Amino acid sequence: MKKLTLAFCVLTLGSSTVYAATSTHLTGDAMAGKAKSGLCGTCHGADGNSANSLWPHLAGQHASYIVQQLKGFQSEARTEPSMSPMAAPLTEQDMFDLAAYFESQAPKIGTASQESLELGENIYRGGNQETRVSACISCHGPKGKGNPAAKYPKISGQHADYALKQLQDYKSGVRKPEDNAAMMRDIVVKMSDDEMKAVTNYMQGLY
Repeated sequence: MKKLTLAFCVLTLGSSTVYAATSTHLTGDAMAGKAKSGLCGTCHGADGNSANSLWPHLAGQHASYIVQQLKGFQSEARTEPSMSPMAAPLTEQDMFDLAAYFESQAPKIGTASQESLELGENIYRGGNQETRVSACISCHGPKGKGNPAAKYPKISGQHADYALKQLQDYKSGVRKPEDNAAMMRDIVVKMSDDEMKAVTNYMQGLY
């Protein structure tokens, strides 16, 4: 049984990873999360690998980020008509359990289209110095694994359609400046539509 805690410090104990929490002692239980994940699987897939490109993959996503987003949906700090009703009845323990389950699942490998791949890689790895667009790699890492302590999400293999919509929502202000959203908005307002499409295509095939 794999148990995970929302955390900022990571300790390895044998074959299990335990996250030492700083603000809460709640622990996520992946087996309990699996039992609670039925409705989630309708859109995100039973194992967290979504078949619909507009719904995100959750498999392998950091538990800390999943909990953060569920809390945002519940408080409506992040507005999403399909998610807020799902998050509304969840207890904090439910959130930790679901997050632990989906983090424990193996993500499926995505592919990127060759069209615009070079532009996408350039933006991801180097940004755009002329327009002062920051490189995605600086927060999400060379392989798109993100940073669980900082709650920067894993973006490798994420559906390009879903990721593009998120960038568009940051740019338009649909995603309000909660948590890391303000930083993301400062970046994407400087990006062209072609740059956003190219970089999300690149991310879909990034491993």
